[in-house]
Amino acid sequence: VQLQASGGGLVQAGGSLRLSCAASGRTVGDYAIAWFRQGPGKEREFVARIGRSRGNTYYADSLKGRFTISRDNAEKTATVSLLMNSLKPEDTAVYYCAAGGSHWNPQRQTDYAYWGKGTQVTVSS
Repeated sequence: VQLQASGGGLVQAGGSLRLSCAASGRTVGDYAIAWFRQGPGKEREFVARIGRSRGNTYYADSLKGRFTISRDNAEKTATVSLLMNSLKPEDTAVYYCAAGGSHWNPQRQTDYAYWGKGTQVTVSS
């Protein structure tokens, strides 16, 4: 499974941004896909996850209501979007998408088998 995140950029506080993760591979339909982020000087943290179909979404508690994850599946590809609203300077981070994970502990990073390169999001105050 290959993953490519895109859509990052510079946005003012209060603005919105939509990230996309292009996932491809013969078995991509077998995997849930999640977003993680790593802010400057911080550890990488879980953001949101969506199951193999469009249901079964899960969010970090601190981000519920502002971030929305969605997924569109096609043959051997999937596009997972992360819509981020009411952005804050503390949302500044490199955002990564990953495939795999555990339904029982979706935040556990070691369960994700595939990772893409990140996309930088910078929120100015």
